Amino acid sequence: MEIPAGEIVMLVGPSGCGKTTTMKMINRLIEPTSGRILIGDDDVTRRNPDELRRHIGYVIQGAGLFPHYTVGDNIAIVPKLLKWDKDRIAARVDELLDLVSLDPAQYRDRYPRELSGGQQQRVGVARALAADPPVLLMDEPFGAVDPITRQRLQDELLRLQEELRKTIVFVTHDFDEAVKLGDRIAILQVGSEIVQYDTPEQILNNPADDFVRDFVGAGAALKQLSLNRVRDVDLHEAAVAHVGDDPAAAVRAARAINREHVIVLDAQERPQRWLSLDELADPHSLDDVTRDEELECVNLASTLNDALDEMLTSSHGVVVVTGRRNTYQGVVRVETIMDAMSGIRSTTPAAEPAP
Repeated sequence: MEIPAGEIVMLVGPSGCGKTTTMKMINRLIEPTSGRILIGDDDVTRRNPDELRRHIGYVIQGAGLFPHYTVGDNIAIVPKLLKWDKDRIAARVDELLDLVSLDPAQYRDRYPRELSGGQQQRVGVARALAADPPVLLMDEPFGAVDPITRQRLQDELLRLQEELRKTIVFVTHDFDEAVKLGDRIAILQVGSEIVQYDTPEQILNNPADDFVRDFVGAGAALKQLSLNRVRDVDLHEAAVAHVGDDPAAAVRAARAINREHVIVLDAQERPQRWLSLDELADPHSLDDVTRDEELECVNLASTLNDALDEMLTSSHGVVVVTGRRNTYQGVVRVETIMDAMSGIRSTTPAAEPAP
C-alpha cells in the first residue's frame, strides 16, 4: 500500500478488521512482526521509537489532553521534548491556536475542562501539528462529539489540509466521513486485508466486490453529493461591513444591492455575525462586534451536502463561505446548490441491476 505525500487516506472497515492496528504500526505503537514501513525512503522499524513519534503527529478520539496542563502547555509538549527555546515555543503555540480558530489570548491559559468537546479536539489537532510533522495519524478523532460539531471539525480539517498539505492517515468507521475527507479510501476486511484502495469516486461507482458494495450501502448516488465542494460552485456577494465602519454607510451599501442584512468582518476579514439594517440604525452598532458562535459558515472545501445542511438552519437564505485562515469569500445560495445537485443527478451513472 502506497500513500501519496500530501493526501488524506481513510482506513475504513468493520470492527476488528485491523484499522487502528495498521495505523499504529506506522509510529510503532504496535510493532510490526514482519514487512517494512517506509516514510519516504526511511524504514521506521530501524528508527528509535521515541524519536520517530516526535516527528509524527497523533490525534485520538476525545483529544487526550493532559487535564493538569493548560492548553498552551498541552500544545508545547513535543516542542519542549525537542528542546525548542521558550520564545519559539510561545510563538508556535499562538500560531497553532490561531490556525485552529481559537483566539490565543482567550484560550492559551485555559485548562481542558474549561473547553467544549469540539474545542478540546481542535487543541488535540494543534498539539499534533506542534513540531510541524510531515505525517499525521488520526484515530477516529471526531467520533466522540455531536453531529453538528463533528461536521464543523471535518470542515476545519479540510481547511487546514488545503493550507498545510500533510500526509494524513485517518481511521474511521463512518463511510460517509471517509467519502467527505478522503483523497483515497482503503476498505479493509477482517485480517487487515485491503479489499479496495481507490478514490471515493471509483469506490462509489465501481465497487470491487460484494463486500465493498455492502459496506458502501444503499444510497451510493446520494453520497456523490459529498464529492462536490463549495469551491466548485459560483459564490455570490453579500452586503459587507467591517468592525469600526460607519453604520450609516453600511446601510446605504446594503440598500444599493437590495439586501436586508450585512455580514460584519473583523480586521482579518473573518466573518463575525449578521446585522440587520434596523440594528445598524444604532450609530455604535459596529464599534465592537463579537463573533456569533452560531453563525452558519462553510469552507471552500466543505461539501454541498454540508452547505445545504447549514442552510436549512439559516434565516438568511444563504450560507457564509470562508477560505484560508477563515477569511470571507462570499455566500452560497440555496438555488445554486439545488442547480448543482440537479447536474449531479443527471450525470451519475445508473446502478447496475443486481445479478
